Amino acid sequence: MGRNKIHPDQKYIDGLAANDSVIIKSIYKKFVPKVVMFIMNNSGDKDHAQDVVQEILILLFNQAKEGSLQLTCPFDAYFFLLCKRKWLNELKKTSNKGVTILEDVLSINESAHELIGHTEEFDEKQQLFDVMFQKLGDKCKEVLKLSFEIKSMEEVAEKLNVTYGYVRKKKSLCIGQLTQWIQEAKNFNSLKNN
Repeated sequence: MGRNKIHPDQKYIDGLAANDSVIIKSIYKKFVPKVVMFIMNNSGDKDHAQDVVQEILILLFNQAKEGSLQLTCPFDAYFFLLCKRKWLNELKKTSNKGVTILEDVLSINESAHELIGHTEEFDEKQQLFDVMFQKLGDKCKEVLKLSFEIKSMEEVAEKLNVTYGYVRKKKSLCIGQLTQWIQEAKNFNSLKNN
């Protein structure tokens, strides 16, 4: 992916990461109606469409915040394809019968498909992390959440009213446990090579 040029629509990704209300409104105005029409034409309604849009925007926000999303194709094609795949997966879950898809043939370049793969992979990794994180004890969760937000372990120790040594050791133990659970997860091997 490194050889692909960053698309000018990267501004939408950067705007999501910055929680820029102007960019977010622009996304809703320019790109969401197409998704709503697609879902309504394919066994869904406006509520379904809004749910799909929300989930995809949250996913993109999380990926953008991590800095791992470099757009190499038009945002419109990328966003629509992500929403479309999400909706088709929802339909497959709720129905055993075939799904009829009504859509215009979209010319989406290879770059969009490559990005979709990276985003779906990111989502799977995020879900695995979230599930394993929830298994941790309350103290572990608290220490890790604070250490993600606050870069200085001295400040984390101060905030928790414990010693610096305790926080470092606790963080190390918690990360060790979390890592072990993630590595033992059934789907870890398929995700780690990506």
